[in-house]
Amino acid sequence: MNLLESALNLLFPPTCGFCGKINNSYICTSCNKRIQVIQKNKINKYSNKYYKKHFWMFKYDGEIRKLIINYKFNDKSYLYRTFVELICNNKQAIEYISKFDVIIPVPIHKKRLKQRGYNQSELIAKELCKRIKDIELESKLLLKIKNIKPQSTLGLDGRVDNIKGAYATNNTIISRIDYLNKKILLLDDVYTTGSTVNECSKVLSEITKCEIGIFTIAKD
Repeated sequence: MNLLESALNLLFPPTCGFCGKINNSYICTSCNKRIQVIQKNKINKYSNKYYKKHFWMFKYDGEIRKLIINYKFNDKSYLYRTFVELICNNKQAIEYISKFDVIIPVPIHKKRLKQRGYNQSELIAKELCKRIKDIELESKLLLKIKNIKPQSTLGLDGRVDNIKGAYATNNTIISRIDYLNKKILLLDDVYTTGSTVNECSKVLSEITKCEIGIFTIAKD
């Protein structure tokens, strides 16, 4: 731990994201045991989408739903550390993630980023790349070019139409890095209909012949 991190920990002591008790691991032993009981660790496979597999850890309800909402919408960016610990303590999740070469967090539009102050998926992805050997972070390759209506406010058909054309690849990044033969993992917080990650995968499939997979904390 460097000097800056030590000073920040004195000002803002690390706490368990669930119960709020001070804990250096960002999740206390009792909460970790309780949450492990509700882990699903499911892998869904698809033949009709631009991605082949989707690994998700939890159903999007109860404590997990509350934590994700707090993280995304209530200015609690520090909760990314609790999510990272949940992932890193999960052997099946780490085994799945480690099969990929690159993690790409699902991007948010620059206006949304300015409002929120952070991309919730990028914070998690960045820390995972520090923890997991031989996997790289690429947060500049995929861009959200349309500031669309929140997907959560729409039904299934509305989500599919809403998300069309919302993403693009960054040609500057593509020109200097070869992604043709790299397995790409898209990381997001919640999977509902899959419209968002499928649109992202569609765009990415134009630059890679390899597998595109999905990882989310929760599935609705």
